[in-house]
Amino acid sequence: MSEYSATAPVTALRLPAEGPPIRDEAAAADVIAEVWARDTAWAVVPAERFPDEFFTLGNRIAGGIVQKFANYRIGLAIVGDISRHTAASGALRDFVRESNRGGQLWFLADEAEFDARLAARNRRG
Repeated sequence: MSEYSATAPVTALRLPAEGPPIRDEAAAADVIAEVWARDTAWAVVPAERFPDEFFTLGNRIAGGIVQKFANYRIGLAIVGDISRHTAASGALRDFVRESNRGGQLWFLADEAEFDARLAARNRRG
């Protein structure tokens, strides 16, 4: 995959809500391979593609998946309503808040929020 600058337009692979769940690092690797094949820099994945276990931080599933994306320098945007998960876990709320401050992993309401956030980041360049 080619490098990209903060000022260059960044494209994203947008997965549909229907499809195989992203349960583990092997499933994450499949998504990463698709991102690379399309020469994009981000994967935008509906929250429903992740099993409930992903949102339970103590089992390290999220950590392994997120780390896989980070290792390949692929951004991951998880879009959709995860409020039932964050309501049940202070640790997850903190993780979401901290992730959204960075540039690698975002938890967003929808794809429009992703587009706006990416456009703002590109303008700051």
